[in-house]
Amino acid sequence: MLRLGTSGLRSRPTRAVLSALGIAIGIAAMIAVVGISSSSQARLNAQLEQLGTNLLTVQAGESLMGQEPELPPDALGKVRRVEGIATATSTATLQESVYRSSLSDPDATGGITTLVADQNLLGVVSGQVGSGVWLNSATETFPAVVLGSVAAERLGVVAPGTQIWLGGTGFTVVGILDPVPLAPELDAAALIGTEIAIDLFDFTGSPTTIYERSADEAVETVRDLLPPTIAPEAPHEVTVSRPSDALAARTAANDAFTGLLLGLGSIALLVGGIGVANTMIISVLERRREIGLRRSLGATRRHILVQFLTEALLLSALGGVFGSALGTAATGIMAGINGWPFALPPVAVVVAVTATLLIGAIAGLYPAVRAARTPPTAALSS
Repeated sequence: MLRLGTSGLRSRPTRAVLSALGIAIGIAAMIAVVGISSSSQARLNAQLEQLGTNLLTVQAGESLMGQEPELPPDALGKVRRVEGIATATSTATLQESVYRSSLSDPDATGGITTLVADQNLLGVVSGQVGSGVWLNSATETFPAVVLGSVAAERLGVVAPGTQIWLGGTGFTVVGILDPVPLAPELDAAALIGTEIAIDLFDFTGSPTTIYERSADEAVETVRDLLPPTIAPEAPHEVTVSRPSDALAARTAANDAFTGLLLGLGSIALLVGGIGVANTMIISVLERRREIGLRRSLGATRRHILVQFLTEALLLSALGGVFGSALGTAATGIMAGINGWPFALPPVAVVVAVTATLLIGAIAGLYPAVRAARTPPTAALSS
């Protein structure tokens, strides 16, 4: 049966390849989508494992009157006394604009925020200094600033030692941060020390955002305790969020897009199955004499049915194997380009090949039945 099933494919190789290609495109699309999505998810899981999911951020919410309240100056001290919290830090937003120089256009702020930062900020948010140094006890008393990665790019600063214009005063850039996934608001910020903020800008000490780390098992408990601890008279005016949830939400959005691509891949696979059915029907019509001759020599209807069904299954299997290889290669290339780990579930390949065989069986069933029902006399006389 295997030899007879391949005879039709070998006699018309171009048609067989084109039909198999339709199946291969659908399978390749489906495997590539699953593989790329899984690799992206694996990268996110590795990133979250490295950064941690126990970081909570606290900010002032909105009052019942629609106003924007401020966190009290002693908010950070209250947070540090909550049981289960390992470490906490804060930043405060100033209304001072940041420019490349004193000659810059006053309207061209570049969307850069001035933040007052504690010295332990990077340790809490898992941030890294790309070049230069972070604020310390010495630099925070002088007009020194650390730029986020986006802020440095917008200002055209490529190395520490450069002067920028912040709040009407020249500040020296002492460091440039790498992107901070858990605190992306720091990427477009210019961070200065507490002492210089008090001296130059009359900083009152009220934080805008508090970052805290707690034990993994205490995260939900701490999350419920923070609002009443900071503002017991109005806990609804304090909002608590977990940055890792935002990363997970972004992945969920990507999963929805993945579902759409899988739908398109399924349509391509269906089109490929129709191509197989069309090829098999034409093959039956062209090979009526062969069918009649085999029937007259003793082949039963079951023999003819199995022959053409085998041919359809081999055609689909050819497309499935080629499509699986193509989809796997596409996943590997995308993972390599983006620096993701290669994470293609083996079950995806198994399901894909099984789907091709199922589609091949369905697509070849009608032509095979039609061939089996062809009377020998009618076939030989045509």
